[in-house]
Amino acid sequence: MTEAPLTAEPLMAQISSGALAGNASAPLVEPRRAAVAFILFTVFLDIVALGIIIPVLPALVVRFMDGDTPHAAEIYGIFGTVWALMQFLFSPVIGALSDRFGRRPIVLISNFGLGLDYVLMALAPNLIWLFVGRIIAGITASSISASAAYIADVMPAEKRASAFGLIGVAFGLGFVLGPALGGLLGSINLHLPFWVAAALSLTNAIYGIFVLPESLPADRRRPFSWKRANPVGSLTLLRCHPELTGLSMVHFLYTLAHTVLPSAFVLYTSYRYGWDERTVGLSMGGFGICMIIVQGFLVKPVVARFGERPTLMAGLAFAVVGFAIYGFAPTSTVFWLGVPVVALWGLYGPASQGLMTQRVLPTEQGQLQGALTSILGITGMIGPGLFTLTFAHFITPGRHIELPGAPFLVASGLLFCALLLAWRVTRPANKTAK
Repeated sequence: MTEAPLTAEPLMAQISSGALAGNASAPLVEPRRAAVAFILFTVFLDIVALGIIIPVLPALVVRFMDGDTPHAAEIYGIFGTVWALMQFLFSPVIGALSDRFGRRPIVLISNFGLGLDYVLMALAPNLIWLFVGRIIAGITASSISASAAYIADVMPAEKRASAFGLIGVAFGLGFVLGPALGGLLGSINLHLPFWVAAALSLTNAIYGIFVLPESLPADRRRPFSWKRANPVGSLTLLRCHPELTGLSMVHFLYTLAHTVLPSAFVLYTSYRYGWDERTVGLSMGGFGICMIIVQGFLVKPVVARFGERPTLMAGLAFAVVGFAIYGFAPTSTVFWLGVPVVALWGLYGPASQGLMTQRVLPTEQGQLQGALTSILGITGMIGPGLFTLTFAHFITPGRHIELPGAPFLVASGLLFCALLLAWRVTRPANKTAK
């Protein structure tokens, strides 16, 4: 039977009639449409809230440093590293807690925590309190792992890739709207974006109390264990299946390459093409729109037509080519041509999630998502230094080769390695019966 185009309406119908994947004897879970919409909106809101403060947080740090921009840049780099460290440390804890107590309380508590944290940062009288706020933000933002586990709970295995594609749409929308809204609000007052982010998070948490049912029945939960919840212990799950181990290594290379965008994009385009803030914002918005199109309208038909493995491979191949275009582009026009190519990278994430969630038990979905978010935290600590130092090295006067696009070429190389590894670990001979 031909499936309808990927929209919110058919997806909700699929969810309301679908059984939990992985256990045919388990009771059916029939979350209301509003509940799944709430999960997607929670992911969207996390990214919007993160994006809102991107334009204003560096300026606020500079203000607290009395205009000492070089020192403020160092402090801001520490902020980013600590935020990623919190993701690494706490994502597996939150994932394991959601496996023990259910997804609903973890998602709601994280929403309340994030909202109160933005209030703290809005009121922060000095740099120390702002730093504390970033630590708490890194912890509470880990709720994305519980949100992803919720989707894995309610969607049958064959439908998860398209569902994770909608999570990608939520990311893309947040990536488009967040920085634009933050820049507008920040031009009025540097603290205003934090107040708006707090209001959105707290309102969403209160709304969730009434519309969000639990997705994980009591008989499918597992006891909490620090062995699984600590960052190293949680990663042991990724060794339970040869293909899952390989896919987690692919995911590591993927997330490491992804950090080139927040680390070097602005530096590179400003240096090589002379882009101002407006042009950078337009390019980020254009990339976000392309990602929405890919993950909202292409993932489902592509997976249905070709399967998850070819879709994953295609996404990585487009990323290899797209980042190479970025790195070698001699003009802005050529660089812009690379934007839709890189956006097709969005085929990778949903297909990868679909494959990995099929390789663990239903009771381990939270731990899996926590482990994957921990990988994101690790690469978040490594990537900024790798790509900014690479950029600085190849633009330093006196070098035999001036190659400002080197960070994107490094990212392209990492993704090429990921492509080769993905091809190897997902070969049919390596698959086991589902």
